[in-house]
Amino acid sequence: MIVVSSGAIHLRDELMALGGKIGEVEIKKFPDGEKYVRVIGSAEEVMVVGSTFYPQDERIVELLLIGDALRERGAEGLQVVIPYFGYSRQDRVTKEGEPVSVRAIMRSLGLYYDELYVFDLHNPETLKFFPGKAVNVSPARAIAEYFQGKLGEGLVLAPDRGARGRARAVADMLGLEYSHFEKRRVSPTEVKMKPVDVDVEGRNVLIVDDIISTGGTMVKAANLLREMGAEKVFVAATHGVFAEGAIERVSKAVDELAVTNTIPTPVSRISIVRDIVNL
Repeated sequence: MIVVSSGAIHLRDELMALGGKIGEVEIKKFPDGEKYVRVIGSAEEVMVVGSTFYPQDERIVELLLIGDALRERGAEGLQVVIPYFGYSRQDRVTKEGEPVSVRAIMRSLGLYYDELYVFDLHNPETLKFFPGKAVNVSPARAIAEYFQGKLGEGLVLAPDRGARGRARAVADMLGLEYSHFEKRRVSPTEVKMKPVDVDVEGRNVLIVDDIISTGGTMVKAANLLREMGAEKVFVAATHGVFAEGAIERVSKAVDELAVTNTIPTPVSRISIVRDIVNL
């Protein structure tokens, strides 16, 4: 049985279409703003699905309450799938007195859930904070299938060296070349970017990243590729967090912007639901 929190309502119909048995859950707010959760039906072999995008705090509390409700019903071996894991970028202490927020959330979830599945976590090493089985699920299959046939003899680029593995995974599935952008600071206020060891002239290019927030890096990379003679520029990301105006800024700079549906957005064209069903 799959229990869908409010953070995955946008995935519910597709989960059902792919054969998922959806359990009934009542979620509402009390007048004072507190959450109310009631799981209805069997509590055996349960997978809970819920992204924790804005409002992150509410969606995290929902997952905790659902977990507690299922344990109260006697459920064992609980799995939780969090397509987008809020607080994942708060993974280190930069000033004395700060928490490691992702650790706090993972430990809290571990009170109820035995297995955690996350899509393209910002820092996969933080999975060690979850006390049970924890898996970082790659969206490479979904992204590659969406762009199949659109790139021709093009190539896949990562916006920096740290994201090179993500570009490689997508490129391998498409049978294409891959590389990354190198960033070099030339002054206190200016950073130059260039693709490493590849020729983009006359070729279609797909830039792949985990999160797009402001979109500034993607716009800069796309403009550079145009200057270098790239034919078409596509941008894909797992999580479309998107600050205000980011979709419009990136869309104007590229031929197509597409993100997965870990977060519902106007450009969430790539579905990871099959990957959830197959977990």
